[in-house]
Amino acid sequence: MKEAVENLLETASHEVGGLAEDPKGLDQARIRFLGRKGELAQLFKELGKVPEQERREAGRLLNEAKSKLEAIFSEVAEKARQAAAGKREAIDVTVPGRSPLVGRLHPITQIATEITRIFNWLGFETVEGPEVELDYYNFEALNIPKDHPAREMQDTFYISDDVVLRTHTSPIQVRVMEKRRPPIRVIAPGRTYRCDSDVTHTPMFHQVEGLMVGKGVSFGDLKGILTTFVQQMFGPETGLRFRPSFFPFTEPSAEVDIQCVMCRGAGCRVCSHTGWLEILGSGMVDPEVYKYVGYDPEEVTGFAFGMGIERIAMLKLGIDDLRLFFENDLRFLSQF
Repeated sequence: MKEAVENLLETASHEVGGLAEDPKGLDQARIRFLGRKGELAQLFKELGKVPEQERREAGRLLNEAKSKLEAIFSEVAEKARQAAAGKREAIDVTVPGRSPLVGRLHPITQIATEITRIFNWLGFETVEGPEVELDYYNFEALNIPKDHPAREMQDTFYISDDVVLRTHTSPIQVRVMEKRRPPIRVIAPGRTYRCDSDVTHTPMFHQVEGLMVGKGVSFGDLKGILTTFVQQMFGPETGLRFRPSFFPFTEPSAEVDIQCVMCRGAGCRVCSHTGWLEILGSGMVDPEVYKYVGYDPEEVTGFAFGMGIERIAMLKLGIDDLRLFFENDLRFLSQF
């Protein structure tokens, strides 16, 4: 038995020592010498044939042989690991580098930036305000008292009786007028919130509101500013029209339609075969609003307008489902 054990250890040591760079061969050798049907296991089976007075010593030799074999394999496996690690750490400086992924601005951000750029070019200053707004600024100071039916036009998120998530960015206009005297020419882009969700509406969306107040500001100025904006955003050949409408904080009020960007006025599914698409609301500031900010409606006049950035983006980029903007699918976003 002693001679058999010595021969086994010598053979294993000789054969396994050269397998540091051959992981597959090392696994096969482990099975050959230490497997359930391996050579060591066969010697253990022969233990029953050893004379009883020698069996104890033979068992000790076999257990020691098992420990030595395991140590041999562990040593070679560690050498194999170190060799593999050395190969991974080697750097071939002649290999071309990988180009990093380049981020892009979200399409909503791109359109918001373009809208802001156009109105800044027209002399409008960009201002900001809180998204969690007082009911007073969101409704009352815009000529929408608590019992006004126009409140039903806006599905509002109420935080408390007097605090809401703003439903438009018009409250910023009131805050600006409280702090400044005319002339005023500002736009207020930002996030707004309403309880609505479908293909063309989301609970959170983006708006740009505009305000111009001063002496002698007329509806003609409003038409000129918005016509210039539309032609800058959608192209100089884009037609537009003003339709009478109603908003509590403007009088007279008008909605602005542009010639359908899909069919160029010929009529299609997108424009319901009318040839026109509504893009924003506008009007002359109602004199009642001036009373909340201490302006004299006999001395100053002004106009206001508001548009949804997502609406402009859908028309500008040819997108038919608003929810695509918020799903963060890189296949969609990478197109812009």
